[in-house]
Amino acid sequence: MSGVPLETLPEQPELKRVMGPGLLLLFIVGDILGTGIYALTGQVAAEVGGVVWLPFLIAFVVALLTALSYLELVTKYPRAAGAALYTHKAFGIHFLTFLIAFAVMSSGITSASTASRAFAANFSEAFGFDFGDFGVTFVAVAFIALVAAVNFRGVGESVKLNVLLTVVELTGLLIIIGIGFWAIAGGEGDVSRAWTFQPSSEHGVFWSVIAATTLAFFAMVGFEDSVNMAEECKQPSRIFPKVLLGGLFITGVIYVLVAISAITLVPAAELGEGETPLLKVVQAGAPNFPIGVFGIITMFAVANSALINMMMASRLIYGMSREQVLPEVLGKVHAGRKTPYIAIGFTSLLAVGLILFAGGVPALGGTTALLLLGVFAVVNIAVLVLRKDKVDHPHFRTPTIVPILGAATCLFLVGPWTGRDPVQYAIAAVLIGIGVVLWFATIGFMRSANQSA
Repeated sequence: MSGVPLETLPEQPELKRVMGPGLLLLFIVGDILGTGIYALTGQVAAEVGGVVWLPFLIAFVVALLTALSYLELVTKYPRAAGAALYTHKAFGIHFLTFLIAFAVMSSGITSASTASRAFAANFSEAFGFDFGDFGVTFVAVAFIALVAAVNFRGVGESVKLNVLLTVVELTGLLIIIGIGFWAIAGGEGDVSRAWTFQPSSEHGVFWSVIAATTLAFFAMVGFEDSVNMAEECKQPSRIFPKVLLGGLFITGVIYVLVAISAITLVPAAELGEGETPLLKVVQAGAPNFPIGVFGIITMFAVANSALINMMMASRLIYGMSREQVLPEVLGKVHAGRKTPYIAIGFTSLLAVGLILFAGGVPALGGTTALLLLGVFAVVNIAVLVLRKDKVDHPHFRTPTIVPILGAATCLFLVGPWTGRDPVQYAIAAVLIGIGVVLWFATIGFMRSANQSA
């Protein structure tokens, strides 16, 4: 069922437009950089050996195809809600729209929840505290509460904090690149490793690269979050194309350089052990560098991921409420702060639930990428369906072959033939099952409130 036209909804204050091209670029770069590159480099190396940079490059190309499709849709429909809005307009099926919205929201909240756990664990290690599991959980919940407070205060404050955290996490990656190239210039390390295939024992070269790409793709997601901030951007139809593509290219270059630096200084087998691959690079290339400082940088990086993902999730819920796909109450905007305060509270409570009951599951990161690949396939198809829908303002138009290739590559990377851990499908099935239950609950709520679904 399709939603009620926006004109029939009760009047709500508009979100405050505070993001120009500079802030939007930092938002995109900060969101993509996140926790992925800090944690996944070693796992990618374990799959392919020295050519650790190649899966990141392929993941960049896959992300670029979908980003071009997103650009057509966000400049055509510059509103919050992103993929769910495009699905709603393209297919008009309430159930499908709700599941897409739930999948995107779940990906953001699972990412933020695991980032919060990582923040708490790094906090404990960096300052020498022995909190135990209960203490780490408490710090993670307290951190989510702090993120919610910043989010409620306003997107201007949230984005300013994002700028600070983005600079910190970018600094950490530039340190890795600098250490690597300083060592290369000094004749240390082994640059030839960067051209050496060492596929894992279970797969041949091709499938090892594909398996590694599914891991690396998690490090590239994040660009899609920016479309949910469209209502808080100045002139979104004009600035989005150059800013989004610029952000993707910046992060793609950084990832390739980080991968080359890492494999030059640390052999693939050693890089693939443990959960702190970049810390090993610092220790190998600059043994006198204060390791605790890099630990704090990592902590700030995951904090940035949590902040951006919770901003995205709350704006998505707000946007879908305004489209009558979720209950009207979730679309309320605070009169003073001009922020979607009910949506912020709702998504924050979900994040706390994940931290308490599923925050320690390592496969949540892979599940996040799995859910988003499915969503990206739908978005690429929606571009083609919505070509017949004309709007009264100029917008970006991507070549027709791009969404076709985008949908095909995303669907390919979703499949079990990629070597994806089966537990990711199990977690995704549970999350989608929860979504189905919530869909029926939403329909019942809307009917009881005399709303038309």
